[in-house]
Amino acid sequence: MNSKDEIRRRLKMLRTEMLHAGVDVYVAYSTDSHASEYVSDYYKVTEYLTGCTSDNVVLVIEQENAKLWTDGRFFISAAGELEGTGVELMKEGEPGVPTPYAYLGTVLQAGQVLGCDGTCVSAQNGEHLRKVVKARGARIESTQDIINEVWVGRPALPSGKAWILPDTLAGRNCDEKLTGVRAKMKELGCTSFVLSKLDDIMWLLNIRGSDVAYNPVVLSYLLVGEDTADLFIQDEAVTEAFSSYAREHHVKLHPYGDIFKYIRDYHFEGAVLFDSRQSSDAMATLLRDKSDVVDAPNPTTLMKAVKNETEIRSSRRFYLLDSVAVCRFIYRVKNRLAGPLNEVTAAKLMDSLRSEIPGYIDLSFPTISAVGAHAAMAHYAPDEETASPLGEEGFLLVDSGAHYQGATTDETRTIALGALTDEMKRDFTLVAVSNLALMYAKFARGTTGGQLDLLAREPLYRHGLNFNHGTGHGVGYILNVHEGPQRISRGVSGGTEIAMEPGMITSDEPGLYREGRYGIRTESIMLTVEDETTEFGDFLRSEPLTLAPIDLDAIDTRYMEPIDIERLNDYHRRVREAVSPYLEEDERRWLEEATRPVSRT
Repeated sequence: MNSKDEIRRRLKMLRTEMLHAGVDVYVAYSTDSHASEYVSDYYKVTEYLTGCTSDNVVLVIEQENAKLWTDGRFFISAAGELEGTGVELMKEGEPGVPTPYAYLGTVLQAGQVLGCDGTCVSAQNGEHLRKVVKARGARIESTQDIINEVWVGRPALPSGKAWILPDTLAGRNCDEKLTGVRAKMKELGCTSFVLSKLDDIMWLLNIRGSDVAYNPVVLSYLLVGEDTADLFIQDEAVTEAFSSYAREHHVKLHPYGDIFKYIRDYHFEGAVLFDSRQSSDAMATLLRDKSDVVDAPNPTTLMKAVKNETEIRSSRRFYLLDSVAVCRFIYRVKNRLAGPLNEVTAAKLMDSLRSEIPGYIDLSFPTISAVGAHAAMAHYAPDEETASPLGEEGFLLVDSGAHYQGATTDETRTIALGALTDEMKRDFTLVAVSNLALMYAKFARGTTGGQLDLLAREPLYRHGLNFNHGTGHGVGYILNVHEGPQRISRGVSGGTEIAMEPGMITSDEPGLYREGRYGIRTESIMLTVEDETTEFGDFLRSEPLTLAPIDLDAIDTRYMEPIDIERLNDYHRRVREAVSPYLEEDERRWLEEATRPVSRT
């Protein structure tokens, strides 16, 4: 049985189970009980049912139809994965494509049942579902997880050991952080705070783990009171050292699976704070039944996003070392010093160079290494069967990063392997101009990510071009490579309305993708810093943390204004001065040439 036949078999089994359970339409999301973006294998329900590996998925299954929504990062890859499965790709945000909830409003009939696993639906999405079923005279069944009846051999929940992040790396101890959170609770009139978001719990308690691949988190919940803290964590995660640490900081440990029973039995003396975007629908329903709730942005998210001086100093150091590894990689690829490479072996070379850096922990996501049409898929994952060789023409796109004992990194460079067409050079140059426009931005305090997004798109817009993904995301500190609340993208929600603040670390990653031909992305990580205060207010700017050359072999200065050339030369001067002391003589000579000043022809 091939993989497409297997997907059809699984969907048939689910539809049979839906009939037995009295469910007419079933909805599944690509998230977990903590509203996470990246999840452990146990929670990869949408991937199991459809074969689609995309993040940010909503899957709607009826007896005769199955539709899957995902965003522009995955349109090309999802189309290939879903072909022949009977699952229709719904391109989120494209003209004529309804939202999942608008679609449900057209197919649900009075008296029908909409099924879902309420522990894996965010509270916010749960509200959307309830509005739909109420309007249609249907009802929702969210307490019965029928996936377990279908998923034979479902992986177990992960249960790695928790480890403690030293205060010397964290910059602030967990007692100070808890005091700050309690102050925010008091401002909101709350005496309790239920926190489900894994990376926020890790940050708040200065702990890390390995329960989600490439995300150093431990499955957990945290209940913060006015003078108490109850952590729900798997027994297997708790070491003797961790138990001692918890006692020292007055954090009481409970079994992970006891969270819902504990809250049902708990006596709340005042209002409870929770964030519906970061809590499950099951958790929100329980809290609303128990107490008055304040649904407000999780205060730890912004506190975590604004890095302290220790985190900033350490991030600068490790981003420099990480950039040195990227420069060495580019040097080896450009000069064919690593022998014949394909997409997989190129990724392994990049990973190996990073692993040599003292303090290396793990990759922060699977390395994307793509040539030709594969690079047009924004999140292509190479494997031995599909890996294309690195030829003598076109581009190699490498998007990679790592966790270190002092930073989490993420950067993308597109490398010219040889001959390029004029169109390729134009596209590459415009992406570079877009990247530099955002990198060198100076802006008033209070400027949001949504407002900054236009800076990175305008050079492309001028030529009738665009890219179908966000321009920038927050980056964690020895934590998730994607973190909020800030986000540089189109729109007015989902983090784009958040003002940039000094201490935020954010990506700058415009791209251009020509389906079936090639893809280009230039991603640099920026630190927001103070610039100046004038009679007109406070001004901020971006400091590039990523220090790796933008390939001059692909630059066509005819598409650059004088300010663009000035920025490129200044950035390359920074790269040359910072990185050269870490390189061998032959590498230094290459970098001198790779960062040479250019002028408009």
